[in-house]
Amino acid sequence: MDLRRNPLTAYTGLLLGCFLLALAGGYSALGRQVDGDLYDFLTRLRPPQYEPESAIVAIDEASLLPPARGIQGLRVQLAEILQALTAVKPLAVAVDVTLADNGDPAADARLESALCGTPNLILASEMMPDATGWQDPLPRFRRCAAAVGHVHAEPDPLDGVARRAPLEKIAGRERRWALALEAYRVSRGLGPPLETPADLTLGSFHIPAARTDARSIFIRFLPPGPHGEPSLPRVSAKALLQDPSAAQQLAGKTVFIGVTAQSAARDRLVTPFGSAQPMPGVEIHASIYETLAQGLFLRRAGELDSVLVSLALVALAGLAFHRLTGAAAYVAGAAILAMAHALPYAFYRSGFVFSFTAPVLAAWFSVAGASSYQYFSARRRLRRAEAEKARYQQAVHFVTHEMRTPLTAIQGSSELMSRYNLAEDKRKQIAGLIHSESKRLAKMVETFLNVERLSSGQVRLRAERVPVAELVETCLARVQPLAEQKNIRVIWLANEGLVLSGDRELLEYALYNLLTNAIKYSPAGSEVTVQAARSNGAIRLSVRDQGIGMDAKEMKGLFRKFYRTERAVASGVAGVGIGLSLVREILLHHRGAVEVDSAPGEGSCFTLVFPGPPDESNKDGCNGY
Repeated sequence: MDLRRNPLTAYTGLLLGCFLLALAGGYSALGRQVDGDLYDFLTRLRPPQYEPESAIVAIDEASLLPPARGIQGLRVQLAEILQALTAVKPLAVAVDVTLADNGDPAADARLESALCGTPNLILASEMMPDATGWQDPLPRFRRCAAAVGHVHAEPDPLDGVARRAPLEKIAGRERRWALALEAYRVSRGLGPPLETPADLTLGSFHIPAARTDARSIFIRFLPPGPHGEPSLPRVSAKALLQDPSAAQQLAGKTVFIGVTAQSAARDRLVTPFGSAQPMPGVEIHASIYETLAQGLFLRRAGELDSVLVSLALVALAGLAFHRLTGAAAYVAGAAILAMAHALPYAFYRSGFVFSFTAPVLAAWFSVAGASSYQYFSARRRLRRAEAEKARYQQAVHFVTHEMRTPLTAIQGSSELMSRYNLAEDKRKQIAGLIHSESKRLAKMVETFLNVERLSSGQVRLRAERVPVAELVETCLARVQPLAEQKNIRVIWLANEGLVLSGDRELLEYALYNLLTNAIKYSPAGSEVTVQAARSNGAIRLSVRDQGIGMDAKEMKGLFRKFYRTERAVASGVAGVGIGLSLVREILLHHRGAVEVDSAPGEGSCFTLVFPGPPDESNKDGCNGY
C-alpha cells in the first residue's frame, strides 16, 4: 500500500507506533522505577494523617549496653519488658524477635514464663533462606502465643524501597499471615480472615489485597518529625526498665517490641520518605498495622486501566492534530500533556496508585508524532502546491502560446475576407481554415477544462455497458487519418465478448489519447498494436508503439499535469502535457489504473486496467505481445 496515497493510514500507523512505544517504555525497568519515584513523591506530597494506635518498645543501642550484656542478654531483657507491659494491659503485644533457637536454660525459662503471662501475644516467624519452611518460635514459646506471623516486608527489587508489604507468605506447604495482620486480628478479637480472590475480610472489615498480588498492600507511613525523629510513639527498652512508669504511655495500644540498634538490626529498610534514615523492621511492622487499623488503603489501578488511558490519550492527540491546525492544535496538545501529568495525582487523591510512565509517554509521543506529522504534511502540501502552481503557470504560458497560432490564423483569414473581394474558391479555402483552427482552439480549451473538472470531482460518470470491441473500433476510426499521414499501421488484436462498465465518452477519450500519443511519437512506417484481454479478474486494454520510449526517471512524473519528458520535447511534437493526467483521472474514477512499460528507443506500452469478475483464463497484456 502506498502510504502517500493513504495519509490517514500512515497517520494511524504513526499513532499506533507511539502507543506501542509508550507501553514498552512503561513496562521497562526504567519505567517501573519512574512509577516508584512518583509514588514516593506523592506520598511525601500528601502524607497520611492519623493518631497512632500502636507504639514501639525499641531495643536500641543504649538498651544493649552493659549491664544488659548485649545481644546475649536479649531474652532476659525481653522477659523484663513483657513483665513491665503486663501492668498497663496493652491491646496486643507483637514480638519482632525470632525465638527459634535454644539459649541459656535459665533465661529461656524466665522468658517462657513472661511470654505465657502476656495476653494477646504474637510471635515472629521467619522464612528459611531456601523457602522450604519456617523458622518458628520454639514450641515452649509458641504455646504461649495467640498467633505467629511472618516478618517479611519485601522492598522493591529495583531500588530497595519498602512501599508494599505482603500479608501472606508461603514456604513449603505452610502459610503465615503478616505479623502486623495477626496483631490487628488479635487486638480486635477476630478469627482468621475470610478470603476471596480480590480481598480479605476480618469481621466486617475488608482489606483490598488480591491473591494474585501475594495479598500485598501499600504501607501508609507517617512522615518523620522535623528533625527526622520517628513518627510512631517509641519507648526505649532501657528507659522502660529503669522507670516502670514509662509504660503508661503504652496502655491500651498494640505494642511492637523489636531491635532498632544499628549494630544488631539487619532489617533496616528505605521508605518513600527518603534514604537518609532507614527504618528498622519493627517500625515497618507497626506502620503496616497502622495501615490496617486506620483503613487507609491505596488500591493499585489495573494494568488494563493504564493501557486504556494511554490509548485514549493517543486517540485524543491524534484527533486534535487531525481536526485542528495552528495554535488551536498546539493548545489542545498542551492540554493533553497536562492531563497526562495530572492523572496520577488525581487518582492518588481518590485512593488509587496509577501508572505514570506509560500514559505520560503515550501523551508525549503521540503529541510530538501528530504535530510533526501535521507540520511535515503541511510542508509537503505547500511544496506540492508551489510545484503545481509553477507547472500550471508554465502550462498556461504554453497553452497561451499554442493558442496564438490558431488565433493568428483566424484573425488573418477573417481580415483577408473582410478587406478583399476574394474568389469563391479562395473564400471557401479561408473559411475552411478558420473552421479547422476554431475547432483546434476549442479542443485545447475543452481538454484543459476537462482535466480541472475531473481533478476536482465535478464530472459525474454515466455508467453503461461498453463493449471493448466497439470502444476500440470507434477510436481507431478517429485516429486513422493521423496514422495514414505517417504511414503507420494500426493493428487491433480483437478479443470479442469483453464488456466494460463506465462512461463511454470518458473511456473513448482515454483510449483515443493513448492512440494519438502512440502515433505522434512513433516513426513513420512503424506499427501501433492494440490488444484487449482478461487477466486475473481484470480487463486490460493495451496500446503498444515503436516510438522514442522513456527511461524509469521520466516515467515517475509521467502522469503529472503539464509534464512532458525531455524526449517528447526534443522530438518537436506539439503538446501541453495534460492528456495522460486526464487519462489517469478517468481510470481512477472507474476504479482502475494505468500501467506503463517502456524503454528508450524500444517504444512504450500503456495499459488501461479495469476491475472485473475473476477469470484466470487469459493473462495477456503488455507482456503478451
